[in-house]
Amino acid sequence: MPATRGRHPSGGILLAVSDASHSSKSTPPQSGEHMPLSLDGRSLGLDDVVRVARPPPTECCSVALDPKARDRLARARAHVESKWLNGTPGAIYGFNTGVGRLMDWTVPPDRMTEFQRLLVNAHGAGTGPPFPEDVVRATMLLRANANARGHSGVRPDVVERLLSMLQAGVHPVVPQKGSVGASGDLAPLAYISAALMGHPRAEVTYRGERMAAAAALRQAGLSAAFDLEAKEALALLNGSTVSLAVATLASHDAVTLALSSEVALAMTMEALRADLTPFDNRIHAARPHPGQLQTATAVRQLLEGSERCSAPRASGVPGDPGVPLPRGRLQDAYSIRCAPQVHGPVRDALRYVRNILRVELNSATDNPLMFPVDDASSSYDVLSGGNFHGQYIAQAMDLLALATTDLGSISERRASRLLDPSTSFGLPVNLVAGDPGLNTGFSVAQCSMAALVAENRTLSVPASADSIPTKSNQEDHISNSTWCSRKAAEVVRNALAIVSIELLMATQALAVAEPKAPRCRLGRGTQPVYSLIRDSVPASFDGDRWIHDDIGTIAGLVETGAVLDAARMAFSDGVDKI
Repeated sequence: MPATRGRHPSGGILLAVSDASHSSKSTPPQSGEHMPLSLDGRSLGLDDVVRVARPPPTECCSVALDPKARDRLARARAHVESKWLNGTPGAIYGFNTGVGRLMDWTVPPDRMTEFQRLLVNAHGAGTGPPFPEDVVRATMLLRANANARGHSGVRPDVVERLLSMLQAGVHPVVPQKGSVGASGDLAPLAYISAALMGHPRAEVTYRGERMAAAAALRQAGLSAAFDLEAKEALALLNGSTVSLAVATLASHDAVTLALSSEVALAMTMEALRADLTPFDNRIHAARPHPGQLQTATAVRQLLEGSERCSAPRASGVPGDPGVPLPRGRLQDAYSIRCAPQVHGPVRDALRYVRNILRVELNSATDNPLMFPVDDASSSYDVLSGGNFHGQYIAQAMDLLALATTDLGSISERRASRLLDPSTSFGLPVNLVAGDPGLNTGFSVAQCSMAALVAENRTLSVPASADSIPTKSNQEDHISNSTWCSRKAAEVVRNALAIVSIELLMATQALAVAEPKAPRCRLGRGTQPVYSLIRDSVPASFDGDRWIHDDIGTIAGLVETGAVLDAARMAFSDGVDKI
């Protein structure tokens, strides 16, 4: 499915997907395509979600319901319709009753379709700007996968309808605000459910235009209306799936950011001619946290062969522009010397977060859930529980926000040292390469970093510890998982800008030092990154220029993984994996 990449006004990636295929069925992969993704509710991976949410322009993103999963759904639904919807079985929550505090009211079989529509109406109470399309695509995929697990009691047609819309690029317009992540992301999921139904109030984006869902469905070759039957609206509305979609994409971006920040660290070290001793493996083996060990190893590998970093007590430092250091560099500041002890915990936090998300991707999260009595039986037990509650996601996203905030904070501290002659060991003030006074240099870029660090510190205040009872006290403890995910994603975007500015300053510092260190090579991993950035952002030798463009260009190189790809030739032993 061809796609074009653009930028969402909030800073996230937007994908406008063309209508290359209107079918959810798998097709043979063409050149440049991945194999079709088969949804079975049990084996979806984090990278699968990102690939479907953000398909490259040359890749067809084909997703289909696994045949075995389809059989499970069909068997469970046959039991629902033959045993529970014939007016005789008594009350079964969600299938033939109202929901929440209205569970004691029964819904007659002849009003089931009407009940589904009214339930979606009642939950369409979101506010705020719409989510970017990559979040909506991820949500549609994840809701389909949760139902494909076979415990929700929906028809296979419901899952296939979601996948057909995803395949065709029919993206519901979903407001970002209104969910507390308790009985799932009820409000935002109502907008996806409404679009699936062809609800007259539902809107979607299709081929770059915002329009009524029914019109887009017709244009995409799908039926304009789709009736939901007993329990199916509830199966689509329940579950903290929007929270999970935002969290999955944010964690992916955070991994790219964390690894790229270690590249920025290494380049700043070369610009400051920092001491390599604190990265000696023996130090970290004495405190063997996995993340700390990996960060120290990554920096050593990036700087392998560099002649820009110092050795302890060296009387002359390669690349030294002339500042006397009679006793050598005994110790660097914490933002460099303690970098493995700060970046390392970020790696470990990301590992924990992603393990939580891997479980969530393949979980049944609505209520109630159906379970076959045994393998040979066609009977099912229906059990009410709380898998829709988003606390796992909420706490994981609060941790992600906190860890990423610290990553941005230490990056800003390193970059600030490059601007101050009292800490930069001979670099020009503000990294001005032209006439100082006439030119201001990079001081305001550092102000922007400080502003983003301050914003992130506010956003990293945990929301998972806050609970406001809802639904007439039926939902008396909520998770705030959607807000936790949304603010974590914003923290990652802010930190990406911070690290991009550090890369901008480090490459400028290396450029202005070059005339005094013409034969002092950069590291095995930092040289390719320096060349990549210089090809896109020339050094500022001719006076101040519109720095906004330089920051945006480097941010794009970080966000797309180009910086990390350039550095990867230096990595071994899996240090570039989290």
